[in-house]
Parts: sequence; C-alpha cells; structure tokens
Amino acid sequence: MSVKFEKETVRDAPIPGGRRTDIAHEVGERLTGGKSQTGYLAAYLQQLQSNPLRTKMLTSGSLAALQELLASYIAKDISKHGHYFSSRVPKMAAYGAFISAPLGHLLISILQRMFAGRTSLRAKILQILVSNLIISPIQNTVYLTSMAVIAGARTFHQVSATVRAGFLPVMKVSWVTSPLALAFAQKFLPEQTWVPFFNIIAFVIGTYINTHTKKKRLAALRKKASQRPIGYICNSARLTRP
Repeated sequence: MSVKFEKETVRDAPIPGGRRTDIAHEVGERLTGGKSQTGYLAAYLQQLQSNPLRTKMLTSGSLAALQELLASYIAKDISKHGHYFSSRVPKMAAYGAFISAPLGHLLISILQRMFAGRTSLRAKILQILVSNLIISPIQNTVYLTSMAVIAGARTFHQVSATVRAGFLPVMKVSWVTSPLALAFAQKFLPEQTWVPFFNIIAFVIGTYINTHTKKKRLAALRKKASQRPIGYICNSARLTRP
C-alpha cells in the first residue's frame, strides 16, 4: 500500500500593524540610508565633507529662521499683519547663514586643530575649558550684538547695553549645556558633524530663550496698556478711528 503526501503551501499570516511597521522602516531607511548609505542623513554628511561651509550656512540659516517662527507661534506673538511671520524671520535667517555659521565653522575648526589626535581625558577636559572660556564668550557676544541690531538698536550705547544685560544669563546657560554637548560630541560624533550638532542644541536653547523673552515682552505691554488712564485710551481710540 502506498501513501501519497500532498504538498501544502504555508502562507504567512498577516501581522497586526504590519503596514505601520513597514512605513516606519521605510522612513528610517530613507532618513539614514540603511545599509545602502543613500539616505538623507548620508547625503547631508557627504555635503558636509565636500562643501562644509556652504552646508553649515544653509543649516544655520534655516534653523535660525525656524527658531524665530516657532518662538513667535508658542508665545502667540502675532505681527501687525496678523500672522507669525515677521520681518525678524528673514533677518534671523541672514544672521544664521552669514554670521553664526561662518563664525562657528572658524572657531570649531581652530578648536579641533588644537586638540587633533589628543584623546586623553586631560585633553578632553582642556578642550571643554577652552570651549567654555574662549569660544562660547565670543559666540555669545556676537549673538547678543546681532540680536540687538535686529531688535532695532542703532547706536553703540544701545548695542553695548543689550550685550551687558544679556551676557551673564546667556553664559550661564552655555556653561550648563556646552560641557554636556561637547562631551557627547567627543564620545559619539565624527568631527565634521560637530557644528550641525551644536546648531541643533543652540536651536532648542534659542527657541526656549526667544519664547520666554517674547512672553515677557507681551506681558509687559499688556500690563502697560492696563495701567493707562481711561481718558487716554478713549482719546487714542478717537484718534485712531477711521
């Protein structure tokens, strides 16, 4: 007696949420490139190596403009035209592209050349000290000066007053965040990615500071308006009425 076994075809059962997993995997592959190294991140890193300054300028300019737009949205700082896009957005983009990025490129390049090939713990600590005591003060002074000009300061006295008032608070933030960011970069990041990484850190911190500043300014304006005499408000309303 012969027994015949028929060949069965086993089909994989559909996995719940499989499509979502595939989409997430495709997005991750597209961003990082996966094994093929052809994703957006790989292309960006390639541009950093072939055109470092231009890539940093585009990155810094875009992040600076986005920072201003995002801070205005969070603080509900609406322009006179009724939207969040103000004249500060292109000015911040210009600052990021033509001032912040070239300055950061120069200073970080000098820092990396000073400590090239030095991987000891002492060298890393010394690199952090140089960054916090020399590089950060230069960058923050230029930042505060640029912000003063963008805000409308035109005389040396106005600019210097803004720098003096904001220098120590900004430096305190830098002294907290910069050592952590630099230690992370030393441990995990290739040197050509340091400036974009620091740009992202500055974007997060700058958005927070900008939002906080806008909220304080709007609160001061509302308080000032509420303290005006009723007669002054009525006269102002008559003068501005069409």
